[in-house]
Amino acid sequence: MLKMKVTYLKIFLHFFLWLLLFIYPMASLTDQYLINRNWLSLASILVAFYLNYFVLVDGFFLKNKKLQFYVLNVLLVVVLYILIGYIIGNTIFHPSFNGEPLREIRSGAMTTVQVILPIILSIGMCVGLKVNAHLNKNKLLLQEVKQTQLNAEIKYLKYQVQPHFLFNTLNNIYALIDTSPIKAKQSIHTMSKMMRYVLHEASNNKVPLVKEIEFLERYIDLMQLRVSSNLRLEKNFPIINQPIKIAPLILITFIENAFKHGIDAIKDSYITIDLEIEKKQLKYSVINSSFPEKEKITDSGIGLENLKKRLAILYPNKFSLITKEENNTYIAQLTLNYKE
Repeated sequence: MLKMKVTYLKIFLHFFLWLLLFIYPMASLTDQYLINRNWLSLASILVAFYLNYFVLVDGFFLKNKKLQFYVLNVLLVVVLYILIGYIIGNTIFHPSFNGEPLREIRSGAMTTVQVILPIILSIGMCVGLKVNAHLNKNKLLLQEVKQTQLNAEIKYLKYQVQPHFLFNTLNNIYALIDTSPIKAKQSIHTMSKMMRYVLHEASNNKVPLVKEIEFLERYIDLMQLRVSSNLRLEKNFPIINQPIKIAPLILITFIENAFKHGIDAIKDSYITIDLEIEKKQLKYSVINSSFPEKEKITDSGIGLENLKKRLAILYPNKFSLITKEENNTYIAQLTLNYKE
């Protein structure tokens, strides 16, 4: 519908501009011979312009057949020049008085330059317009291709998160089946709510931050069902009273890694989760105990690499991601400008 409206507007503008050009000689000149001469020149310009606009530029110039394009236009200019000379020389073209042509109007005779130059300029203008439109069209197509590729890559990275999360969660539930069947049932119920979020809400480009926090809370509750009592967990999630939206599943990675790699069955462990909203920024950090000997067995890099790629695509130059390990403490920090 929009494309059709643009087409109609373009047709109207072309018609209106040519109408003005043909009306102008009548408004500015009084001699009929000069008016006819101007109309004839405009008609030749119109023919050259639209023959190039609809046929020659698309069929030859933009298809790298430039030699044929130039030859055809030279022939076109020659034919129009001869045709104009013939029409001007015809007595029907000249105004007459009592059947006799007014021979005294000879100072208005058209020179070769006056005939050919406007035609050549109209052809050049037509080429410029069509080349510019062609470049803009190619630019739009290139942007669409790039956007399609980005969307495909985002979906691929997002789908990588889902099985990764599912695998970790199922491992925890499996460990509870023998030791605590009741907790295992509770875990499955909690997991069903989380999977509903992953499959439905997280399929959107943006989700409310409130729902993302609910998802994190459920995941933390699920993980705590199987961890030992030597874990000290602290979490600080803000009360969201504004319509903040972010890309889904970008906050879960830090917590997944903390539960997977920051807890020891015997030694004291800790996880501190903090999320703050300051003006247009989201500040998120997860600090957990680190056990170097455990890191040799398992690898936490896949989830973080996935997160970095998603952030780079979704929030280019709008985020800061820092991960570091010091004094047996692993620190992951994300600062995100979530505004569009």
